[in-house]
Amino acid sequence: MAVDSDVLFRIVGTLADAKSIPGGKYTTFKVNGRPFGYYWPPTHTVGLKQTLSEQQALVAERPDVFEIQFTAGGFGWVVVQLAGIEADELAELVFEAWRLTAPEQLVADAPDWAESPPPR
Repeated sequence: MAVDSDVLFRIVGTLADAKSIPGGKYTTFKVNGRPFGYYWPPTHTVGLKQTLSEQQALVAERPDVFEIQFTAGGFGWVVVQLAGIEADELAELVFEAWRLTAPEQLVADAPDWAESPPPR
């Protein structure tokens, strides 16, 4: 069930204009210069932008996998334990984080995620 960081980076790499920017302690995922996620290698977790309702639902449903990171600008960021999630679910969450951040035209041009399964 666990997802390794290679799968996470492959998922991010499938998204239009998504960039992985390594930093000292974490990697930032950005689209059009705006962050939609962060990966922390020491804890094997990823923080992803979500709607407030999705943040609450994820944490309520599986608190062993998801936790509230913070809220900002009407969005709820959620920490995902990669050891507790499958690649297809992670791909949906990463896509949603990207979709909430990307310019409208990029989103309009993006294929439906259900038609583009994540790389294995």
